Amino acid sequence: MSIFDTADILKGTASRRTILKTIGAGAATLSMPSILRAQTAETIKVGYVSPMTGPLAPFGEADSYTVEKIKALLAGGIENNGKKYNIDIIVQDAQSNPNKAAEIAGNLILNDEVHLIVPASTTDVNNNVADQAELYGCPSLSAGSPWQAFIMPRGGADKAFEWNYHFFWGLEDVLATYVGLWKSVETNKKVGMLFPQNADGETWGNRDYGLPPTVEKAGFTTVIPSMFQPRTNDFSAQIAQYKAEGCDIIGGIAYPSDLKTFITQCSQQSYKPKVVTVAAALLFPSGIESMGPLGNGMSTEVWWTPAFPYKSSLTGQTSADIAQIWEKETGRQWTQPLGYAHALWEVVIDTLKRSADPRDRTANRDAAKATNLDTLVGKIQFTGKPHPNICKTPIFGGQWVKGAKHPYDLKIVDSALYPDIIKPEQKMVLIN
Repeated sequence: MSIFDTADILKGTASRRTILKTIGAGAATLSMPSILRAQTAETIKVGYVSPMTGPLAPFGEADSYTVEKIKALLAGGIENNGKKYNIDIIVQDAQSNPNKAAEIAGNLILNDEVHLIVPASTTDVNNNVADQAELYGCPSLSAGSPWQAFIMPRGGADKAFEWNYHFFWGLEDVLATYVGLWKSVETNKKVGMLFPQNADGETWGNRDYGLPPTVEKAGFTTVIPSMFQPRTNDFSAQIAQYKAEGCDIIGGIAYPSDLKTFITQCSQQSYKPKVVTVAAALLFPSGIESMGPLGNGMSTEVWWTPAFPYKSSLTGQTSADIAQIWEKETGRQWTQPLGYAHALWEVVIDTLKRSADPRDRTANRDAAKATNLDTLVGKIQFTGKPHPNICKTPIFGGQWVKGAKHPYDLKIVDSALYPDIIKPEQKMVLIN
C-alpha cells in the first residue's frame, strides 16, 4: 500500500478499485508468515512532556513545532548497528502543573513503556518527570532549568542520580551575569529581590548558593520581602518594602503573568526601579510585549540566540537558520526555548543511535551518560563536573530595546563569562 493510496482513502477520493486493492494488500500482509512480518522495523518509544498550556506555556511555545520537524526528519526511522528502527514520539502536555507532569510521566513509563523520556523544560516539569524516571528506572534527558534547581531540591547534592541527565547553565553563571549587568550602570546598589513561593523561588532565594549571597558579596545591598504566591493579584507588600528601602534594582525570578501584574502595580503605585532583571518572565517576546511600554529596557539572561555560532548535528543548520525558518513559518519572533527544543532532540537521537540496544532502558541510560556531541547550544558532555548528571551550557546578559522588525529586540549586553562565543551588541542602559 503506497502513502498516496492511503492519503486518497483518508480524503475520501480513492476509487473503489483503489480501496479494494488497498484492502487486499492489507489482507495479504496479515496472511504473511510470521517470520516475514518480523522483518519490519522495530519501534522505539520516546515520551515527551512539555508545558504547552498554562502559565509556563511560553517555555513550551516551540515544542510542538520542533516535534513536527523531528518527526518529518525521522520519517524513515534511524539506524543503529546496521538495524532500522521506527521512532514513536508520544507528546503530552503537562499543563504547567507539577502533579500533572508526574502523573503523565508515570503513565508513559509504566503503561506506554517508553524507552526514554524527555521533560522539555522548567523546574516544575523537569523535576517531577525526572523523579518518576528515577523511581521506575527509565532514562530521562532534559534541559531548560538551572542545574541547581534540578539537583538540589531532589536530594542530589550528595549523590548522583542513576537515570537522569540534564544540560543547562547554573545559578553561579546567571548570578554572575546579573551582577555584571548591574555593575555596568550607575545605581545605589540596592536590590529588591522578587521570588515566588515554589521550587524556583526557593532555589534562587537560597542563602547558601542563591542570588542573595552572590549579590551581597559583590557589594550590593539586598532587600528580601516575603515570597509571593504564584498567580497572585497583589504585590502591594513587596512594592511597599522596595519603595521604603529605595531599591534602584529589582532582581529575581517570576513567570510572565506574575511579572506583568507586578510591573503594572509598580506603575500604579509610583514605584519606578532603574533596572529590572528577572529570570523566566523576560525571556520571551510575548512576555515583554505583554507589558507594553513598561517593558522597554528590562533585562534578563540569554541562553540561546540566533547569534550562537553553533550548528545542528541533525540538519547542519545554524542558529540563525533555525530562527529565520521559525519566523517565516510561524510569523512569530524567535524565542530562546527554540534552540533548546532542537538541541534536546539532537541529544536524544544521538543517544538512541549509539545505544547498545535502543529498546533497552539501561543501554539508553548508558548511552546518554556517554554523550559527547556538538549541538545548537554547544557541546553536550557529562564529564562529572559540576555534577555527574549535569552538563553546563553558555549564558549571556541581555536587554530588551525597541526593535525595527519587532516591537522589541533582545540585545546581548554582557558576555563576560563566555567572551569567545559572542561579543556584546551594545551597552546596558537604565530604564527611562
